[in-house]
Amino acid sequence: MSARALWYVAATKKSAKNILYMHCNVKPGASKNREGITSVNDEAVEICVAAQAREGEANKAVIRVLSEVLDLPKSDLQITQGLKSRNKTVAAVGSWVNSGEEECLKRARECLDKAMENS
Repeated sequence: MSARALWYVAATKKSAKNILYMHCNVKPGASKNREGITSVNDEAVEICVAAQAREGEANKAVIRVLSEVLDLPKSDLQITQGLKSRNKTVAAVGSWVNSGEEECLKRARECLDKAMENS
């Protein structure tokens, strides 16, 4: 398991984009009213989704939930590890992710904490 829930990788010659990575623990098959961010700690972001873990339904739901929470288009989010696992790594690029490491991590954490309080 990853030692950190959120980490930032600055653009390089090989990768022209700044990337925010999130280590997520997904709980598929939750009731619709429990869907969302359930906890954020040093190791992972826990996400409950109503979709079942079959044919990529839960993966699509994870992207949808994170898109709403982080206010990023779904096209700016991608599951990079764990397509068939409950433990996933999700990469985010785009708008505010390019604001620099400190600002990006601060904003991501604020969005996740706010979503956790509202669920």
